[in-house]
Amino acid sequence: MVIFRRLPWVAIALVFLTYGSLGWLIYKAKVPLSIWLLVILAMLLVEGGMTALWTQIAFFWSAFFRSKRRSFFFTLFMSFMLFLIIARFKLFLDSLVVISAIMLGRLDFQTSGFSRISTFWFMSFFSLSGLALGAVLAKLLSLAV
Repeated sequence: MVIFRRLPWVAIALVFLTYGSLGWLIYKAKVPLSIWLLVILAMLLVEGGMTALWTQIAFFWSAFFRSKRRSFFFTLFMSFMLFLIIARFKLFLDSLVVISAIMLGRLDFQTSGFSRISTFWFMSFFSLSGLALGAVLAKLLSLAV
């Protein structure tokens, strides 16, 4: 029962609502099941990346700059990503809101004294629950209308 008092409820609510709106948007887009699975996989990867140690992240990114060829192709890839950001700005903003909510949740869990593993599991649970609830509410409201 003590763990429920330690939970950062404001950050959890923000993550839950953010993923709920994402689930609503994805349901309204009428995407196939494979896209849903890709979104869930991307969610877990982003949350895992946010809860990883910074030394692990620095080691991962340094792999792209170990040679001139890798640096060149990484620069080309990032230029293409910048083009996609500009071309699909609304999608970029929606993704940025989700990532910001994850970062805030991670920081609040960290300041509350939770470990990286428990932070990952709590954030994954609440984000997946929000995604599912958003899709279910969108479906129920579309049936009612």
